[in-house]
Amino acid sequence: MNQITLTGMVLSAAPMGEYDRRVVLLTKERGKIAAFARGARKPNSALVGVTSPFTFGTFEVYEGRTSYTLVSASVSNYFEELRMDVEGAYYGFYFLDIANYYGREANDETALLKLLYQTLRALVNPHIPNKLIRYIYELKAVSVNGEGPQVFSCVCCGDKERKKVFSVKRGGLLCENCAGRAKDGKELLPSTLYAMQYIAATPVEKLYTFVVKEEVLKELGEVVGAYMEEYVGRKFKSLEILGTVAE
Repeated sequence: MNQITLTGMVLSAAPMGEYDRRVVLLTKERGKIAAFARGARKPNSALVGVTSPFTFGTFEVYEGRTSYTLVSASVSNYFEELRMDVEGAYYGFYFLDIANYYGREANDETALLKLLYQTLRALVNPHIPNKLIRYIYELKAVSVNGEGPQVFSCVCCGDKERKKVFSVKRGGLLCENCAGRAKDGKELLPSTLYAMQYIAATPVEKLYTFVVKEEVLKELGEVVGAYMEEYVGRKFKSLEILGTVAE
């Protein structure tokens, strides 16, 4: 076995046998991996506190031919605030689920990991509405995965000047000359479109630096929600639960 150091975050953890845990990590070096944490459920184990969801840091693992074994970790952030906030925790679990869905083993997931980390940091910031954080994260996550909408030019002809509508089915903007090609074309508020453009184009570190008016937040949620439903092929249990606890 080869011992390696990975930087990442625990996406999920599940009991294995009597004392062990199986953890799923999103890492910078190996993408998404599953690792066995032996004895992690014993009260005196050094792995008890480092194998919970939201834990971010460096993880020492043995890399076998077909599996990984977690041996130790140095934690940078536990995001403890989320453990004391029911609504915030379920937003966080939903964000972890999306990262788990998009993450791939042996893939460069640096951008997704950075997005997840910055999103959780925003989630514990009381000055940014949780709903806005959710819509930003959803739109940026699909964009990082290469499935984001075209929000700068017409998806059909490439025009950047003419008046446009947004079509979920067509995957972005349609100019007035091409709008007839989609039945679901919707004219967005200028601030909504600007917010989507900002989210698509801005580096992750600067994503969570703005707020919007209620009408823009509502429309942004409708558009991003419809886009997620159209292009993400999975229903998340965490999102269902979130719908029952979020205001």
